Amino acid sequence: MDKVEFKPGNMLYPLPVVMVSVQGEDEKPNIITVAWAGTVCTNPPMLSISVRKERYSYHLIKESGEFVVNLTTKNLVKATDFCGVKSGRDIDKFKAAGLTMLPSKVVKTPGIAESPVNIECKVKKIEELGSHHMFIAEVVNVTVDSALMDENNTFHLNDAGLITYSHGKYFTLGKQVGSFGFSVRKKKPSKKKKKKK
Repeated sequence: MDKVEFKPGNMLYPLPVVMVSVQGEDEKPNIITVAWAGTVCTNPPMLSISVRKERYSYHLIKESGEFVVNLTTKNLVKATDFCGVKSGRDIDKFKAAGLTMLPSKVVKTPGIAESPVNIECKVKKIEELGSHHMFIAEVVNVTVDSALMDENNTFHLNDAGLITYSHGKYFTLGKQVGSFGFSVRKKKPSKKKKKKK
């Protein structure tokens, strides 16, 4: 396989693309679109988001010490992009993007009602890394769309139409090609059909 060198950069794609709702002490709620987000710990549940310190939402997160990560779907892709290119300094993004504020259970910052999953977070640490500062936060509450729950109380997140971000473009998730542990899972013995005499 032939390879060529490419300039050093962040080439870890695809990424989850999320809308993060934020709110300062005396300011209106805002939404920032973030592709640099990730899971960092299971117990306690923690995640991270990386934000440029010049962004309007940066000081709102730093001031309040909290935010809500809202997962995005195919139906939310236009709002997701809009909230990533427009500044909350100039407009009310909830209103302009046609999104509904969802009261949170633990934090003061509202989530986005149209999102299938709202992850309420409290900042535990800020890592000043360079162009971006990483907010490491504990997940203190999660709400999910009841339409994604079945009669056995099983959550079907992959039915939500989630989107990802890759090298400047948005994509829906594709066809499932495996599941965790499938490479080492023992195959069930096949049931041979009995021949009729």
